[in-house]
Amino acid sequence: MNPTLDPWIEGYLEYQLKVRRLAPRSIVDMRCTLKRAHQKLGLLRPGVPLWKLVLEDYLQWINQERQAGYSNQSLNKDLSHIRGLLDYAWRSGRADRNVLDGFTLEDSARSQKPKSLDLEQTRRLIEATPGGSREGRRDRLILLLLYGCGLRTAELCQLDVTDADIERQEIVVRHGKGDRARRIPVPEAVWLVVLAYLAERKGKKGPLLRTLDKQVRLGAKHVCDVVSGAGKRASLELEITPKMLRHSFATHLMDRGVDLAVIASLMGHRSARETGVYLHRLPGRAEAAVKLLSREQGGAR
Repeated sequence: MNPTLDPWIEGYLEYQLKVRRLAPRSIVDMRCTLKRAHQKLGLLRPGVPLWKLVLEDYLQWINQERQAGYSNQSLNKDLSHIRGLLDYAWRSGRADRNVLDGFTLEDSARSQKPKSLDLEQTRRLIEATPGGSREGRRDRLILLLLYGCGLRTAELCQLDVTDADIERQEIVVRHGKGDRARRIPVPEAVWLVVLAYLAERKGKKGPLLRTLDKQVRLGAKHVCDVVSGAGKRASLELEITPKMLRHSFATHLMDRGVDLAVIASLMGHRSARETGVYLHRLPGRAEAAVKLLSREQGGAR
């Protein structure tokens, strides 16, 4: 159920959806950001709407969010959503100016390498989830799809039985980030597990992954619990998350020399910057490419 905000903010979100035609999932992200900011900033300045706050108020809120564990990358996304609202308020005459205009935080996450597993750790993780029971077969499929297809947790949870394209041996992601759809070729070993799982479903439609008790669509928390539990059974020292398996998918493709553009397409990245976090796996390749180009140019003279 969507949280209800100030009627004017609701009008702003309606404008983004119907006039600017932003994707519904983008509106959900905006709503969540504005709701959280409204609640937390309301504790700092009770009764003052977001568009009447001063920069010092937002700086205090940012400091609190950092202490709560939010990264600059995450906060910049929130600030972008709030900045859009403040700009709309300024243009509508509700605010004298947009106090966040041009304000961003240095993205410390840019230099951070995404956490991933090596091949041996991945093998141990999957082997720690045998398929001897219905629950085991489902949980093993979760691990294989996260790692073998590089799916986001939300994308995995939203898969339906009909999203497995039998003829083309592909998984169809209909609602990726930014509401973008894509097709992902499934490795042979993973596809055999998918086919066995579908056969067990005996043609039943609906969510691909369901809870065993109520037979409802699996949620993100359940997926996280499955992955974390597998990591503990495999005696891996680090805390395993679904995102770590997605990063492992990209990292291992990079190690095998797969083109960066192909990886970006498979993962549903919207910009080269998103895929660029894996460039640390290519030590010396950029320099080697420049040297090769220099040799070719020299030979053409």
